Amino acid sequence: MSEIPEPRTDPIRVLIVDDHALFRRGLEMVLTGEAGIEVVGEGGDGLEAVDKARDLLPDVILMDIRMPRRGGIEACVAIKEAVPSAKIVMLTISDEEEDLFEALKAGASGYLLKEIAIDEVPQSVRAVHGGQSLISPSMASKLISEFTALARRSEERQQQVPAPRLTDREMEVLRLVARGLGNREIAKELFISENTVKNHIRNILEKLQLHSRMEAVVYAVREKLLEIT
Repeated sequence: MSEIPEPRTDPIRVLIVDDHALFRRGLEMVLTGEAGIEVVGEGGDGLEAVDKARDLLPDVILMDIRMPRRGGIEACVAIKEAVPSAKIVMLTISDEEEDLFEALKAGASGYLLKEIAIDEVPQSVRAVHGGQSLISPSMASKLISEFTALARRSEERQQQVPAPRLTDREMEVLRLVARGLGNREIAKELFISENTVKNHIRNILEKLQLHSRMEAVVYAVREKLLEIT
């Protein structure tokens, strides 16, 4: 009786993008020695990041923010449009709040400072590939502070007039946004197109007179339009 072969697990395909060749080489050396991880390419700026992401279809991209020709955040936006399945982790020295918020809005799944121990990088790659979001502790505290400030501002501007009424479909979209789903995932959940999801989110923000998905969720919770369990 022949043995049943064990199912094969494809390695996690990683693209490294940083304008410092020595840093790229260090990451490559660490990741290459890890089982289940394959470095499929590297790039030195945002333009190369987008081109190589299209060509190589990586699962995870480790990318700096400050790079010549095209920065990491702009590249993140373009990559998420071209290869939406790719998980992008910003690996940077920038501890600026604005960079953190812009990276998350651009679709990054992680924001890690380069002070991270080099032996933690493989585990970070596996975690992000598995669907987790990673943020360096010092940056996470800034995110929490901003979320708290958004909630406070939302509470302060509450008025006596009724909250703008959202349609049933808009409420469905808002609930899924609150669960952390992206446009593509919401589209699959509701059996609609990504463009339709974008239109719903734009309408929600216009009705609530807000500027971001995060603000919309905070506002909806404060106004008891939805509950996050």
